[in-house]
Amino acid sequence: MAERYALIAVSDLAYWVDRPHDYYIPPPLSERAAPGMRVLVPFSRGNRQAEGVILELRERSSYAAPKAVIALLDEAPVLTGQQLKMALWMRERFYCTVYEAVKAMLPAGLWFRANGTRKATDKHSEWLRLAITPEEAMALAQRKGSRAKQQAAVLRLLAAVGEGSAADIRAMTGAGRPSLTALRDAGAVEFFSREEFRRPDFRSGAPREALPALNAEQGRAFEGLRRLMEGEKAACALLQGVTGSGKTAVYIHLIHAALASGRSAMLLVPEIALTPQMLETFSSYFGEDIAVLHSSLSIAERYDEWKRVRSGAAKLMIGTRSAVFAPAEQLGLVILDEEQEDSYKSESAPRYHARDVAKYRCAADGALLVLGSATPDIVSRYRAETGRYAFFRLDSRYNRMSLPEVRVVDMKRELRAGNGSPFSALLLDELQKNLDAGQQSILFLNRRGTAKLVSCVDCGFTFRCPNCSVNLTYHSAGGGRLMCHVCGHTRKVAPVCPDCGGTLRYSGDGTEQIETLLGERFPGVALLRADTDTLVQAGSHDALFHRFQAERIPIMIGTQMVTKGLNFDNVTLVGVLLADQSLYAGSYRASERTFSLLTQVIGRGGRAEQPGRAVIQTFTPGNEVIRHASGQDYDGFYAGEIELRRVQKCPPFFDLAALTVTGGEEGQVLRCCAVLKDLLVRSLADQSGAEVLGPAPAPIVRVMNRYRYRLTLRCALDRVTRGLISKALIFCNTDRAFRGVSVYADINPLE
Repeated sequence: MAERYALIAVSDLAYWVDRPHDYYIPPPLSERAAPGMRVLVPFSRGNRQAEGVILELRERSSYAAPKAVIALLDEAPVLTGQQLKMALWMRERFYCTVYEAVKAMLPAGLWFRANGTRKATDKHSEWLRLAITPEEAMALAQRKGSRAKQQAAVLRLLAAVGEGSAADIRAMTGAGRPSLTALRDAGAVEFFSREEFRRPDFRSGAPREALPALNAEQGRAFEGLRRLMEGEKAACALLQGVTGSGKTAVYIHLIHAALASGRSAMLLVPEIALTPQMLETFSSYFGEDIAVLHSSLSIAERYDEWKRVRSGAAKLMIGTRSAVFAPAEQLGLVILDEEQEDSYKSESAPRYHARDVAKYRCAADGALLVLGSATPDIVSRYRAETGRYAFFRLDSRYNRMSLPEVRVVDMKRELRAGNGSPFSALLLDELQKNLDAGQQSILFLNRRGTAKLVSCVDCGFTFRCPNCSVNLTYHSAGGGRLMCHVCGHTRKVAPVCPDCGGTLRYSGDGTEQIETLLGERFPGVALLRADTDTLVQAGSHDALFHRFQAERIPIMIGTQMVTKGLNFDNVTLVGVLLADQSLYAGSYRASERTFSLLTQVIGRGGRAEQPGRAVIQTFTPGNEVIRHASGQDYDGFYAGEIELRRVQKCPPFFDLAALTVTGGEEGQVLRCCAVLKDLLVRSLADQSGAEVLGPAPAPIVRVMNRYRYRLTLRCALDRVTRGLISKALIFCNTDRAFRGVSVYADINPLE
């Protein structure tokens, strides 16, 4: 057999030195080696062992004496040829290494000694089946009679069912292990091993025979989307529907059509909190066809769900952002529900957006991508209006109920009237009405903890994180601690000011404080808090929200996890505290985020028979974003926002590439920024309309004792421009003058 060599992407390389490396495959391994398999190789001068993935096999090497592969880590390829191509595409688009892309595609259970533990192993159970015909088994059972009752019972059971797990057979017949062994030794039964999948424990909805009925508006949207899905080419469509319009019913019909045609489907949701309700709904229609993929599953569960998808046992994937990499074959449909959500964007390498990866996968498989939302991303809506996406609308609620009645409260007037609490008189009155009527309420505040700021009333001292340039947030739980919400640093709060001994003031209410104040205002009323702190106690989003619904808890206070996708039939009141909080953030997307949050949380009310109401508390009631959100007027908001984007030269009219420079010494970081800017300006001199903005400090300039400054490139990103950015990254990260400084790129970042 001819000698074989491989091009291998090696792990633990930085982007600026990432390239395939040649390795020799020794004869004992060469027969099994294939592209897509992970290997163990010697790397660098010290020949340290590193993982790698085979990209390509060759019959010759470009080196005289390449190093040899040590071991194959897989029995068969874990990546298809299409996935390897996608990894190379991700490297070009998202400025990551090939191996970073590969790790994003595979479940954590596959990684060799990941985090100091061995990879997840396959689980097998012991099964029995007849080694003789059912007739012979029944005759043998008759002969054994009362002499061996347990053996006879096993034979009769297997004659009826054919095979079963040893544990089940013993439980059903009362037979002990010796009885099973005796039957095996007699040649009547045989043992065999069967792989057992560790499935996540989600509540399955009651099976339904018929798909949900569609009204005329939903029917038109479904038929249009179905025609696109059955077309010969890949397509992308925006499905815009007001909250409660029944987008989920359209999804169910589309998925059913895709599975009926022999193709697979994928449904992505932005938050783990949404998966339990989605699973309860979709499992009632699709049962065991579903695979669940999200980060709250155990390593073993995620590994087994991944295997079910790869083997074709599961045709419908439901999960969060990373589920977009599920190894589904013959993909026919991908749905991004709440497609405007920031959580679809990864903020660590690879810095991908699930929407972009979904487009790539749909283009490769000729599938349909459906972007669903009540408040679409501005870029998606623009592309739908200009014809790049197909466009379908659902303008009425499915049950013909009206959208919630919204009332806006000017909190400046409340202050002038002597009300300094976080609750307006109107909101307290509406909460009391709901309590009297036995209906539930949701209060939204996108800030956890007890107090945002602890400061001294005498000298102005504030508690700052020693690692990051942010104030510490006070949490009353655990005896009262200050916490950094960036790096996790905690410390005990001092009884007095550590600088002057003055009195400390707690300001800026969080969800924890709101829960305390509500308990004082409505003594004896059950309250539930839904934020990342309470999830640790509840164990999961599912447990938290199931308790709210099952126990009919009157009031739930939550952060943005309560704003979208959830469906509670007894919730009739929604209150928004500090509606202005995200409105004046330093981001061109601040207005869009605020509008989406307000619109989505308002839509949680009045989704069943009872009409809904909403109270928005704000210090700027005249702001156009607040006004449009209170009127559920997306079109009015979009008309103003798209013109602002045009003037600002922001997406969708230009792309933004953020190049962030980080380092432990601020002066060195700024010097690197100056060199990088000069390099980019000269490189892009011929690019029409391209601009380099900055450097400017990142929203949080110091994180974990590393300073962060950012250059923003405003341009039309094409292959040439992406190549120039790549060269600039490589130059700055390899120049010895900037040792200790690193530079990374993020395309159309969230901030």
